[in-house]
Amino acid sequence: MDAKRQDKALARQAIERDRRRWPREAQPDNEAAPSLPPALEPLPFSTLGLAPEDQFVAWQAHMAPLVEIKLPDDKSLDDGFPADHTAWNLGGMLIVQQRAPAHSYMRSAAKLRSSSIDHWYIALPYTGRSWTEVDRRVAENQPGKLEIRSLGYPFRGRATESQSLFLYLPRDLFADAAATLDAKNNSILSGNFADLLLDYLNNIEARLRSLTADDLPRIVHATRSMIIACLSPPAEHAAATEQLVSVALMERARRYVHNNLDAAHLTPDSMCRALGVSRSRLYQLFEPSGGVLHYIQSRRLLAAHVALSDPADSRRIVNIAEAVGFSSAANFSRAFSKEFGYSPREVRSSVVLPRPAHSVSHAGHEEASSFEHWLKALGS
Repeated sequence: MDAKRQDKALARQAIERDRRRWPREAQPDNEAAPSLPPALEPLPFSTLGLAPEDQFVAWQAHMAPLVEIKLPDDKSLDDGFPADHTAWNLGGMLIVQQRAPAHSYMRSAAKLRSSSIDHWYIALPYTGRSWTEVDRRVAENQPGKLEIRSLGYPFRGRATESQSLFLYLPRDLFADAAATLDAKNNSILSGNFADLLLDYLNNIEARLRSLTADDLPRIVHATRSMIIACLSPPAEHAAATEQLVSVALMERARRYVHNNLDAAHLTPDSMCRALGVSRSRLYQLFEPSGGVLHYIQSRRLLAAHVALSDPADSRRIVNIAEAVGFSSAANFSRAFSKEFGYSPREVRSSVVLPRPAHSVSHAGHEEASSFEHWLKALGS
């Protein structure tokens, strides 16, 4: 027994010598890491503080940049509409937490013509159900399922009382995968990647208040990659290539119009040459949008409306008209009034000058405290 105790004592002494010879360094986990401040400040909106008869009208106005809202047939304004909506601006993506009673919604062709917002959005209901129709095809969503939809196409639907998470992502973020997304418009996502994306979004939502500025672009990039992975067609679906080619061509046509709004040569013929398609093919593409010339003019007028509504844009009205491809101020004013129901001068005179108070967009930019402004500026 004495020999064993002696061996143990010698072993302990050897260990102590090694500890003194090789002193342990402090573990990095125990070091006080520099703490970065949270980057996001929520933009809340709620009807709960309003009189019941005023709640629905306030909610309608808040959601007006996106959709027209209506009450169910068995409800009235006096019933109230207790709803809340909290937006988070990640620079290249908006995240919205929303609670709302039952309602119906519509993004009409008329609203598309007067709106510069054509983002993609993903809806994740935690409670409630919804039914949304695009081109006579209805997507039915339920808790725990993800659906994707474009704000660049008309749709209508209804929802029960629900609590949901929404992601708004600019179309340009998916420029290299536009055909894939367009082919899946108004779809319910499924499969392993959809389940991974759902878990990922739940984790992001739980960390919104602690994210730093360095986190935001990486989160946007990761979200984009996961969405594309969810939507990429498997090899056996190669028969859908023709549809993908059509939507890809339409996306190229849209971009061509957007990049050449100020060009006098922006005509159906120039578009055919640039896109390498026939006139009949071009007209077929733009038939749902009211025709090629109608689409070009509506995009020009919309660009002018955005410029006239910008307090920081001090150009004269005639210069804005020329910048979007109108050679005649009179023609511009007439077309603008017909499109929007009011004159360019009325838009300019109604613009409120910038105020000194701003909230900070935590991608490092100053943004007006308005959900509509965040939507319009998304991705720019």
